[in-house]
Amino acid sequence: MKIWALFVVGAVISWGVYVPMIHRGQELLGKSPLRAFLCVGLAYFLTAILVPGAWLLIKGETGAFKAGGIGFSFAAGVAGATGALCVILSLKFGAKPIYVAPLVFAGAPIINTLITLAWHPPKDAPNPIFYVGILLAAAGAGIVLWFKPT
Repeated sequence: MKIWALFVVGAVISWGVYVPMIHRGQELLGKSPLRAFLCVGLAYFLTAILVPGAWLLIKGETGAFKAGGIGFSFAAGVAGATGALCVILSLKFGAKPIYVAPLVFAGAPIINTLITLAWHPPKDAPNPIFYVGILLAAAGAGIVLWFKPT
């Protein structure tokens, strides 16, 4: 197995457990989404500041901090944190984890794919089945919502 595939599996597992875990955290914090979000922020600080900071300090890395890269990376962080906050608030206002995660994680790859196609157009047109896959992802999200457990 390629090393990148292990990190993909790590992301799938991490994001797969996120919604049920944050829902449980909210419940245990007295149904407080903002307290839960503060805990998420602390986890981001520990994971996203201390780990790469130590890595850069110890091992270094090629490249440099440039305005465009900083801007896009910061905006990506804001988008990620906003997504986490939206998930947390959806749970606060009555959504159930059993359908929040499938809707988010079916919808997000569709947006990702469309933006990536726009920013990095492929040399050759994608196989039409590629677009069928996007439609199936959208249909899957719709089916989850239509038949969500009550």
